[in-house]
Amino acid sequence: MAKTLEIRDPIHVFVRVFRDERDTLIDSIPFQRLRDIHQLAMTYLVYPGASHRRFEHSLGVMELATSCFDRIVAKGAPDNVVDDEGITEELNRRGDYWRSVVRAAALCHDMGHTPFSHAAEELLPDGKDHETITGELILSNELQPAFERLQLDPEAVARVALGHKQHGRPLKPIESVLTEIITGDAFGADRMDYLLRDSHHTGVAYGRFDHNRLIDTLCLVRSPAVEDEREEDRDIQVGAQ
Repeated sequence: MAKTLEIRDPIHVFVRVFRDERDTLIDSIPFQRLRDIHQLAMTYLVYPGASHRRFEHSLGVMELATSCFDRIVAKGAPDNVVDDEGITEELNRRGDYWRSVVRAAALCHDMGHTPFSHAAEELLPDGKDHETITGELILSNELQPAFERLQLDPEAVARVALGHKQHGRPLKPIESVLTEIITGDAFGADRMDYLLRDSHHTGVAYGRFDHNRLIDTLCLVRSPAVEDEREEDRDIQVGAQ
């Protein structure tokens, strides 16, 4: 069994990582530089407690994304979801692999942030943003040894980490579901963690919610029908039961 390490965290109490994840991705230069990037840019000048960094946020996203993945796999697809894409079969057959992809993607999803986070993004060249830089870093020679040791496809990690923002790389059906665990607007681990973490460090209450209950209700569902859309053309996505 892989050695598990625990990192103390003010939001999740413990973030659990495998030694191989620590020795490869977490200890890499692209990830360690996140220690120097404020999550809320210069907000700490107004809210002195808002000094948290992208480093701990990324660890928190990995912890939440893992919980979301485990819950979805445990619940499976409801009887009213017809899985023509073979997503549930793929999760049952290669669940451990895709779990590792989700964890790696969660760790890497913010690697491309510049100093001052979003505040400096308008200074980037045309066509560049933190998502495109993140994709380039995941696929770079710098991280290739890490993914080889973890036995993960960096292309799959990039697609799950960035979803439809990963330009030019169409998502496979399984990836279109797994990327929602991280990037989803309603149930994504990225949004869940920054709401909880930012409210904690700024001392405000409006970002707090019962994320454990939210995760407990997650399952695979059919995407909502839209006008003129045929039932068989609707995708499977992550939703709350």
